[in-house]
Amino acid sequence: MFDRLDAIEKRYEQINKELQDPAIVSDIKKLTELSKEQKNLEKIVELYREYKKLVAAVDDLKEMKKESDPEIAEMAALELDENLSRQEAIEDEIKILLLPKDPNDEKNVIVEIKGAAGGDEANIFAGDLFRMYSKYAEAKGWKVEVMDAQPGAAGGYSNISFKVSGEAVYSNLKYESGTHRVQRIPTTEANGRIQTSTATVYVMPEAEEIDIKIEEKDLRIDTFCSSGPGGQGVNTTYSAVRVTHIPTGISFASQVYRSQHENKASAMKLLVSKLYAIQKEEQDAKDGSARRGAIGTGDRAEKIRTYNYPQNRVTDHRIGLTLQRLDAVMEGKLDLIIPEIINEVQRRKLAEETANDNQ
Repeated sequence: MFDRLDAIEKRYEQINKELQDPAIVSDIKKLTELSKEQKNLEKIVELYREYKKLVAAVDDLKEMKKESDPEIAEMAALELDENLSRQEAIEDEIKILLLPKDPNDEKNVIVEIKGAAGGDEANIFAGDLFRMYSKYAEAKGWKVEVMDAQPGAAGGYSNISFKVSGEAVYSNLKYESGTHRVQRIPTTEANGRIQTSTATVYVMPEAEEIDIKIEEKDLRIDTFCSSGPGGQGVNTTYSAVRVTHIPTGISFASQVYRSQHENKASAMKLLVSKLYAIQKEEQDAKDGSARRGAIGTGDRAEKIRTYNYPQNRVTDHRIGLTLQRLDAVMEGKLDLIIPEIINEVQRRKLAEETANDNQ
């Protein structure tokens, strides 16, 4: 591990020198790449340097413990204990930072939310989830762009797809895929009874057409007039576009833009990202990486979270986390939940790595 850390530190120092080179400063592409690499290495280098300072201080503190002056000896003993405790904590942090990274973690995402069980209430809940993620993205400084939306007759959406772009979006949102369950009294319920409804969320890393090969002959392009809730017409031009991938039967439509060209580009982006996500899931299952961390990132049949309005309670079933802060979560305060999930994933991966090393 320490040989690897020495190599990382040397690379970090090399990048710092390169970033002062006028030739690189004038090369925007190279400058961006190096700055990104520098940022990725910065945290681990800072921890390693702190660790080395603590190690260097141990011998001195051990000698001070032998001092005849009891006050100095006691102070040294306390500082030594703190030093060793901090060393252990840094080692754990470094081990987590050295875990293999998901190559998609820095990518933007396409999120697809669909009303599922519960009729109109499920669609309304899908709209609530869209608002929650939009608020979370706003707090993170991310950009949200709706790519397709089919409003529900009573509000919300039967289906909405949107792109979230910004820094490390996929690494934060990838564990949101699954079935989200809501328990509350719907506005459509006349007798005041609590109803359980669900919506599905699917988070896909944004993919480019170079990431996955699609033959033109495998595509069917249909155009139609865009429509609103309940199928009511919105305009009379054939600007809406549906793109179907014939081999898989997967199709996406877009009608949020005024031009057919923009809608086709949007539908293609959705299709490419979906096919890429499926390919990734298949590869993960093949090489066993889907099991690592034991928290799903794509199965919409998995019930991952319950939102209980009467008790202001939200529960993430995968990590056993329950908070009486549903009101805050629905306002986009997902930092109450997402970091806890990421920490648990890292803990499980580290345990698996340690177990493999000990075999």
